[in-house]
Amino acid sequence: MADLPLPPGSTLGILGGGQLGRMLSQAASRLGFNVVILDPEENSPAGRVSQGQVIAAYDDPTALQVLGRVAQAVTFEFENVPAASVQTLVESGAEVAPGARALAVAQDRVDEKTFLNSVGATTVDFAAVDSVDDLVAGLERLGVPALLKTRREGYDGKGQVWVRAVSEAADAWNAIDGKPAVLEAKAAFTRELSVIAARGRDGQVAVYPLGENIHEGGVLRTTLAPAKVDRKTDARAREIAAAILNGLDYVGVLGVELFDLGKGVLLVNEIAPRVHNTGHWTQDGCVCDQFEQHIRAVAGWPLGPTEPHARVEMTNLLGDEVDQWTALAAEPDARLHLYGKAEARPGRKMAHVNRVSKL
Repeated sequence: MADLPLPPGSTLGILGGGQLGRMLSQAASRLGFNVVILDPEENSPAGRVSQGQVIAAYDDPTALQVLGRVAQAVTFEFENVPAASVQTLVESGAEVAPGARALAVAQDRVDEKTFLNSVGATTVDFAAVDSVDDLVAGLERLGVPALLKTRREGYDGKGQVWVRAVSEAADAWNAIDGKPAVLEAKAAFTRELSVIAARGRDGQVAVYPLGENIHEGGVLRTTLAPAKVDRKTDARAREIAAAILNGLDYVGVLGVELFDLGKGVLLVNEIAPRVHNTGHWTQDGCVCDQFEQHIRAVAGWPLGPTEPHARVEMTNLLGDEVDQWTALAAEPDARLHLYGKAEARPGRKMAHVNRVSKL
């Protein structure tokens, strides 16, 4: 295993070559690290800004062994990395962070909610669903409407369907292709908040200010940060983040999506064991953004400051909205972050813009 903290000049491996991997690689390069990407897509966005890329499937044993040998530490940009891949990397001598337990918890929505409640990070009431009969029973217990989600995978509104009557159970089950699922009670929240937090290898925890999120069609459109919250809400969010990080013995940055019920009452919607879309505002609102923070934690460095120096409105650019780059680049208070993706498909995240103002 590598000696920590890793000195500049060390090599970091990243599983995933998309925009999060790209921004992680850019942050690592600024700190003096070499970066190697593993991604099946040739000429990936992250690969183009890194020292090299291994072009292979995420479960390719030879590719993983190569990455584990050249990289002193390995991390990932998405949570659906096969657990066996992490084990292969560990066996090849690489430090992998976040660890296997965080991955396992985040990959299964029932396990995730069970864990969250066990550490005092309360969620909506829920029921595991493995059949239409389970779904009917869950609807009768939780009430309608309720949200049916596949237990594994699914993102940006995919793999889920609202069930508004018990009579819709069969259709809803077919809509998710009869996959193992979780049924979630509807939460009477006023808005969605998120908190980005990090934990170092020494157990140090650093928490960024809350962001307020606005979604359209199940996809994040805008994050406003720091969010306007009272002290009780802020303190509760920090308490939740620390409980999750410590409960998982976590290393790296974690995103926590929250339902704000008012008066300091927060429910956890879900967690993401990685840098997170709702933390992009930190790139232009904080001295140490979420990407540098993650690299610091993985490499065993001290965590950076999380205090904001500006207010930021982060907006995702989807599909051909990226064609507005000339107009956005002309805005004096806008910082444009382009992902280098070749094809602007409808709904695909192509870039984001941070509009900065004074606190």
